[in-house]
Amino acid sequence: MNSIDLDNQTNLSVNIGSMEKILLSLTSRSVELIVTNNDSIAKINSKYRAKDRATDVLSFPLKYDLPKEVLKNMPLGSIVISADFVKQKAEEFNHSIDDEFSLLFIHGLLHLLGYDHEVDSGEMRQKEREIIELFSLPLSLIIRTEEF
Repeated sequence: MNSIDLDNQTNLSVNIGSMEKILLSLTSRSVELIVTNNDSIAKINSKYRAKDRATDVLSFPLKYDLPKEVLKNMPLGSIVISADFVKQKAEEFNHSIDDEFSLLFIHGLLHLLGYDHEVDSGEMRQKEREIIELFSLPLSLIIRTEEF
């Protein structure tokens, strides 16, 4: 069984091997990864977050009321990434598409793991920095995380 269930609704090439390595560095649980376009992610953002606009990444953790020993076999949830944003931000910040995609995947995954940069004291930013460095991603991505 794959750790990532990929639903790529676009023509963006996704380096699933790199995403698997990132995922497995943080958890043994699986995730659903949906790659879509700005129109679709805007509809999802509007429906579930009441924000009527496209965004780069959304996370939807699955909530279970189960014992911890059972939870380890359950998926964490879903990450939705806009291919349009990946391409736009990669060009804007002079990153490769793979690097930008990795950054958004890391960001979405950390949300699934319970991190929340909107309410924490910098813990999510620090964890993003650690993962960026662990996977030898360009240090310029660290600056990008500060805009989330």
